Amino acid sequence: MSELVPGGNVPLPGGALAVRVPGPFDVSALVTDDSGKVRGDGDFVFYNQPTAPGARLRGDTLTLDPAGLRAGATRVTVVVSAAEPGTPLARLPAPTLHVTDPRGRPLARFAPPPARQETVLLLAEVYRRGGGWKLRALGQGYADGLAGLARDFGVDVVEDEPAPTPRPAPAQPSVTRPAPTLRVQPSVPTPSPTLLAQPSGPTAAPDADGFLALVNPARASAGSPPVSLDARLVSAARSHAAAMAAAGRLGGEGADGVSVHQRVTAAGYQYLAVGEHLVSGPRTSADLVAYCLRADRPRRTLQDPVFTHVGLAQARQGHTGDTYWTALWASPLTPGGLARTEAEVVDLTNRERARAGLRPLAVDPLLATAARGHSADMVARCFYSHTSPEGGQPWDRAAAAGSGRRTIGENIACGQRSPAEVVEGWMNSPGHRANILRPAFTHIGVGFSGGGPAGTYWTQLFGA
Repeated sequence: MSELVPGGNVPLPGGALAVRVPGPFDVSALVTDDSGKVRGDGDFVFYNQPTAPGARLRGDTLTLDPAGLRAGATRVTVVVSAAEPGTPLARLPAPTLHVTDPRGRPLARFAPPPARQETVLLLAEVYRRGGGWKLRALGQGYADGLAGLARDFGVDVVEDEPAPTPRPAPAQPSVTRPAPTLRVQPSVPTPSPTLLAQPSGPTAAPDADGFLALVNPARASAGSPPVSLDARLVSAARSHAAAMAAAGRLGGEGADGVSVHQRVTAAGYQYLAVGEHLVSGPRTSADLVAYCLRADRPRRTLQDPVFTHVGLAQARQGHTGDTYWTALWASPLTPGGLARTEAEVVDLTNRERARAGLRPLAVDPLLATAARGHSADMVARCFYSHTSPEGGQPWDRAAAAGSGRRTIGENIACGQRSPAEVVEGWMNSPGHRANILRPAFTHIGVGFSGGGPAGTYWTQLFGA
């Protein structure tokens, strides 16, 4: 059985599968094609409409037969909401997704991060990839209720008591930062390093619609410094907004397989920190900023003091007229900033060792070179593994960097946006925690690189 984290996926065997979410929840599903929109109201499976071709809802269990879905269907999004309408999910036990095959054998389990004000959670999606089907964990909160979510998927929803004034088209947030992923390489007895280049100075971009005049006062109110428009970020935002409009759906990756973070680095902006808003619905930049300030997570990104530059673009889909926005927030990679970031990972790691009564790890420049090279290599060649495409292992990389240490261990992670977040994730994982707290280790090297499909890649290399 696979234990999934947000963004994780697992291939599915042929035949039907059962998707169950026990507890005080309502399970529902939306059947769509690659556009992310339903073909009709019959594609919405919920307690008042429990069946559709290839899908049947009974109690807390949704049974799916991908081969039996209606023609053109390529995706089924599984949604969970409180059984008591309007109840924030934070007041309920955390929902857990259980996926089994027709014989009841477990295939996957997913426990999403704790919800906050959300009343609906996009829990997972079953999607077609090539000739097979996969399950992807989502964990995306949605505060607009089940009716609002259904509308954004294209379902016509009739309220019993319509609101007295028309409801504006809701902004549709997308959790586009790739969810943190962790892997561990156990210590065992015993590519060439890649150095990150410092980007050229920022290139100013025109602020035609007064975006900065809206954003910077909101940042000042939170004690954050102003940001400036950067032409490279604007170019990357324009490219990604156009890709979303062409596909007719929000997402961190376009139909061309290029992620929003890869567009940033391809535009020439090497970053130390990055954030994004991918939104559909607002008609103007003022509407976009207003939406971001209303919701907790988008507001934190807009007001994050670490960012120094921003890029904004929109694109409209010709068929529907929907507007797709991309706002990219970043701070540039500098040698000093990279050194501080990696040193903070070392410091936080040693704090955890101190709490366990262990000696601190000393920084080994050779291990740091190997760790930095591995993170940069994963970005450059779009892989995520302890094993390089040529078959190289952590101890091979340490030796290639000139290290003679006899015992090597490695932790890697991707998607985390800060040293605190990545160390916390490692400490919450038994395998990573074991490496961090291994008494025999005496030295450490840390490497960070921004870019690639996940946005950020981290490596800890331990030695003794």
